[in-house]
Amino acid sequence: MEETVAVFDFGSQTAQLIARRIRELGVYCEIVRHDTSRDELLELGPAAIILSGGPSSVFEPRHPRMDRRILDMGVPVLGICYGMQLLAEIMGGTVERGEGGEYGPARIDVEDPIGIFKDMPSSLNVWMSHGDHVTKTPEGFRTLAGTPTCPIAAMADSGGKIYGIQFHPEVVHTPRGSDIIRNFLFNVASCRGGWTMGRFVDESVKRIKALVGNHNVICGLSGGVDSSVAAALINRAIGDRMKAIFVDNGLLRKGEVEEIRSMFTDDYPFNFQIVDAADLFLDELKGVVDPETKRKIIGKTFIDVFYDAASDVKGAKFLAQGTLYPDIIESRSANGGPSSTIKSHHNVGGLPEDLNFELLEPLKELFKDEVRLLGKELGLPSKLLARQPFPGPGLAVRIIGEVTRDDLAILREADLIMREEIESYDEKKEIWQFFAVLLPVKSVGVMGDERTYANVVALRAVTSLDAMTADWARIPYDVLGRISSRIINEVNGVNRVVYDISSKPPSTIEWE
Repeated sequence: MEETVAVFDFGSQTAQLIARRIRELGVYCEIVRHDTSRDELLELGPAAIILSGGPSSVFEPRHPRMDRRILDMGVPVLGICYGMQLLAEIMGGTVERGEGGEYGPARIDVEDPIGIFKDMPSSLNVWMSHGDHVTKTPEGFRTLAGTPTCPIAAMADSGGKIYGIQFHPEVVHTPRGSDIIRNFLFNVASCRGGWTMGRFVDESVKRIKALVGNHNVICGLSGGVDSSVAAALINRAIGDRMKAIFVDNGLLRKGEVEEIRSMFTDDYPFNFQIVDAADLFLDELKGVVDPETKRKIIGKTFIDVFYDAASDVKGAKFLAQGTLYPDIIESRSANGGPSSTIKSHHNVGGLPEDLNFELLEPLKELFKDEVRLLGKELGLPSKLLARQPFPGPGLAVRIIGEVTRDDLAILREADLIMREEIESYDEKKEIWQFFAVLLPVKSVGVMGDERTYANVVALRAVTSLDAMTADWARIPYDVLGRISSRIINEVNGVNRVVYDISSKPPSTIEWE
């Protein structure tokens, strides 16, 4: 890759947003560990470096640091939030603990419109999220912008190569944030741009070929967008040496197995096998209530099934998954960084320590919308790319409590009705994801002049751009009414339907 920006990850939940903004501007970037050494970075040969924010404080005894020698390479550097504070600490400035901090919208006054603030107005709305702040710039630095509570909200060295900003330009709440990043890339770092998803395909194919060599790959295919795009990308690189294995775990939506079979034998054919393991999964889940335990069991069983299926694939060294970046940062620290864990995911949380395959995760630095663009570049059918996101554990995490065959039957019918009604809704394109959840409660009802005591179904529909944040969809009452009426009248065992109006955060999109 001729031109690369290195994003140092200090544990920020928005580190990948930085990378995404850079790629949107036509510059390739990679997220690297915060402790990447100067020698390792020299191999990457970055045109610019961005230091992310993070949850740590420079006052913590073991706060995440960076190789000081990197700052002497002459490569332009932009430190964001914690990244700015770390720059100040390393280079001799002063950082102090804030009494209350700044969290939310703020307005900065630009005192010196150079570099990253070139051609920008003298006052900007930005998004702050910090407690500590820089109170004295390092020697040779000057203040570029400030607020009443944060006098040094931006700084730069005299050479115009190293910048620090206390706010977050990567989030949508900083309206001119992309312009600031653009100025850093093109005015400060003199990047040329021109990177496209087509080039990402070319570079990914090269990396996959180099990594896999003469070995074979088995790919865990769920039939969703993520795993399908991963399989198509690997197939582009190594052809039939990749075998995609679809495991019917008995936790799928109604008609899904037949749909997957048609998709990958007729519409977009490649080396593909279906393994029926429904009974095995359901037996393993008997009596299990805890959602994390469910995920771990499903992940382990999934791998066990793969081992059996892979025994017929000679020379299989790699297990490929459609893991995305949101999966990783909600499941563990991204790239080894100090970010907090929200929950485990099927793709990244259920794998055994003694995994007999090397993992191949070609999409792990992409968001969902980028994966759809990649799928389009690869020529995947539009009906596949438009499919609803579906969790690896399937309906198991949409049945709150123990998973039984009877409850699966109820949820499949309710889910199908919701999908049918939303598909006929004129504004369906505004909805990112929608599904039904079977709750572990029963309610009293009256049906046919008789008292009932039956199940409750919750409907969930959200709008989102990247699954990192989401808001509940404002579906018209008449549409919700039709869904509710049909579920109660057509699904045996349900007498009440409710609608989930919580956003992410504080909730997650899935219930478990």
